[in-house]
Amino acid sequence: MTETRTDQEARDKVWELIRDIEVATMVTLDSQGHMRGRPMRAVELKEFEGTLWFFTSVGSPKVEEIREDERVLLAYAEPSDQNYVSVSGTARVIRDVAKQKEMWSEPLRTWFPNGPEDANAALLKVVVEGAEYWDAPSSTLLHAFGYVKARITGEPPKAGENDKVSFKRPA
Repeated sequence: MTETRTDQEARDKVWELIRDIEVATMVTLDSQGHMRGRPMRAVELKEFEGTLWFFTSVGSPKVEEIREDERVLLAYAEPSDQNYVSVSGTARVIRDVAKQKEMWSEPLRTWFPNGPEDANAALLKVVVEGAEYWDAPSSTLLHAFGYVKARITGEPPKAGENDKVSFKRPA
């Protein structure tokens, strides 16, 4: 059973694994309690202090879902490197043109033609509470070795690193 780590090194590892992944799947709960996921392009951050940001349209269903239940899950995957991270936290809808300008990148104009001041634009601020990551060796040779080991011994190979990480600061 994986224990939950609370150290800064573990939080830094989560950031190392997700910082270059441009799209995460954001999962929310709808009014019937069904989970709904959709791809979301993360705002590029220089540093990570436990908060992730995403632009959204104010009229999207996820905005209403977050207003009803602020809990979200973000799923990040980098299959070529065998890195997978799930991040749980709470989300809030933020309408702040100054913050939107600060977070803006030009590719967002595809969805918000009038730029960061677009009347349809808002930010989703996700305060991370916890994460779990799987960081496995990605080389084909290691996978082949794992397959052979499993066939011969009946035991699966060591899958790599798996840790749960808490972002909550002790009281």
